[in-house]
Amino acid sequence: MSDKDDLPRADQADGAPHPRETDRLFGHAAAEAAFLEAFTSERLHHAWLIMGPRGVGKATLAWRIARFLLATPPMEDDGLFGAPPPPASLEIGADHPVSHRIQALAEPGLAAITRSYNDKGRLRDQIVVDDIRVLNKFFGLSSAEGGHRVVIVDSADEMNVNAANALLKMLEEPPARTTLLLISHQPSRLLPTIRSRCRTLRLGQLSPADMQAALTQAGAELPPDPTHLSALAAGSVGAAMRLLSLEGGKLYSELLAIADSMPRLDRQRAMALAEKAAARNAGERFELMLTLIDVLLVRLARTGATGQPPAPEAAANEGAILSRLSPDPHKARAWADLAATVTERTRHGQAVNLDPAALVLDTVFKMQDTASR
Repeated sequence: MSDKDDLPRADQADGAPHPRETDRLFGHAAAEAAFLEAFTSERLHHAWLIMGPRGVGKATLAWRIARFLLATPPMEDDGLFGAPPPPASLEIGADHPVSHRIQALAEPGLAAITRSYNDKGRLRDQIVVDDIRVLNKFFGLSSAEGGHRVVIVDSADEMNVNAANALLKMLEEPPARTTLLLISHQPSRLLPTIRSRCRTLRLGQLSPADMQAALTQAGAELPPDPTHLSALAAGSVGAAMRLLSLEGGKLYSELLAIADSMPRLDRQRAMALAEKAAARNAGERFELMLTLIDVLLVRLARTGATGQPPAPEAAANEGAILSRLSPDPHKARAWADLAATVTERTRHGQAVNLDPAALVLDTVFKMQDTASR
């Protein structure tokens, strides 16, 4: 498959290397061990569902598995001189021919399915049936090679109904010597019949240490206190990269300062925040602002419900501010109700192109009202 370097890729986060270019995977040794055990015990399932939060390394694991399967011969019975020792890890060196071919997108035994471009050169918002049907040609061309074949679908959540049904037929009658790796951020969006035909590898949030290591590998410039970034990104490297590129840490600190002024709202700061949302070419920043408002409301609700603020802090002095604004379960319910209301309100506002500044100010005023009660 050809690579269009001048176009954004559906399976690559902005500012981050592509998962096929990522050498190491941090924080998911158990998932790697589970797959390796299935391989060495000759119980390798034909389809694997790699699930977990967005940005924690699911695609990186899928590409590591693909390299491993394409570079590692099948397990053999004992011969005259005994069978070779089973592989101890999924690691395949960067100098291996398979690694070189994958980096060049020239590996004949690998097919990567993502959202494609339409006739107008725009990235589709779904994986369509034609994206899946190209696998029929892939299986036909590669069957003569006699080796293993790997298909990566990133992400399976993005398949429309026709694409999902086409993939289901392949799962029901899997081609020989083929492993399908389905990446899923929201498994509930998949057909139950697809989920039932896959073995699951579940990946969780990264620890602060693992996130710091993954960000360093990606070439990110870390802030003075990486633990704040880890908390704000909820253990997701993808979310952390977005926060870094859009100065999300500063934006969250500003939201927190406005909340700290409640119930006597600092209107000047609130107006300045709204102006940032309405600035020219501020679409991504506005989207991030809405996300961070939701994060703040959820952390407020959690503080009152549990009696203590979430740890670690997502910004300096966050714990004290959350504890003051949400001291008990009664207040926690009020913040949780507001979070639900704000989510519905922002979705509607975006759908009807409501002025971003008005939407942000309306949300801040609702927060003030909740803080006052």
